[in-house]
Amino acid sequence: MTLLALDVGNSHTVIGVFDGTELVGHWTVGSDVARTADEWQLVVRGFIHQAGLAEISAVSMCCTVPTIQVEIRAMLERYYAQLPVSIVGPGVRTGIPIHTDNPREVGADRIVNALAAAEGYGGPAIVVDMNGTATIFDVVDQDNRYVGGAIAPGVEVSLDALARRGAQLRSVELAQPRGVIGKNTVEAIQSGAVYGFAGLVDGIVSRMIEALGSDPQHVTVVATGPYLDIVIDQCATITTRDPWLTLTGLRLVHEKNQPVT
Repeated sequence: MTLLALDVGNSHTVIGVFDGTELVGHWTVGSDVARTADEWQLVVRGFIHQAGLAEISAVSMCCTVPTIQVEIRAMLERYYAQLPVSIVGPGVRTGIPIHTDNPREVGADRIVNALAAAEGYGGPAIVVDMNGTATIFDVVDQDNRYVGGAIAPGVEVSLDALARRGAQLRSVELAQPRGVIGKNTVEAIQSGAVYGFAGLVDGIVSRMIEALGSDPQHVTVVATGPYLDIVIDQCATITTRDPWLTLTGLRLVHEKNQPVT
């Protein structure tokens, strides 16, 4: 079985291909709301053919951008109509109980991450997804139930806002500064981003562990997302790095929605 996994977020889209349970290819592109169904097909097929991978036999997708989901649905109907397709949402089995006030409002990517954490690491677990738009925290309790989380601004959004609203500030490359005390404006902004978001992660994770009533030594804290490499080394609470956690969750969703034979 060759599975195409599509993780469509506000800033980035991650495309993955599984051969059975092995992730054999992965690529990241911008989440362009102007991209049409046919253009999405060219992007997907281009990566698959360039990597010399086998023909796709199934598709699993989560999407947090409604306008993009419309086009990708059209792509799937046009080019993959004969294949089993799992789109995370109402009516699709995930296998993880959602214990929130309104389960339908929980983002598809958050459910997928919680599923992957529960099955891959076991609860209690906390997922920290650091993407450009938001820094998202999702919590799985000791009974492997999704019990909620937190959403904070993302690194990219924060830096863009700082550059737009600060009269004497500008956009800078997000990189590790020489030290926490910046010696110039660029380093000062980089310090605020790197160490500031590390403090954000550690502060929220520590409070979540306390709220769970769990021994910190028994809670797995999984970091994922495109910005994790920049901040993770400064975080004291992260225990596991899993950049392809969401793709793994999409594979699990596909497996849970196959007919019982």
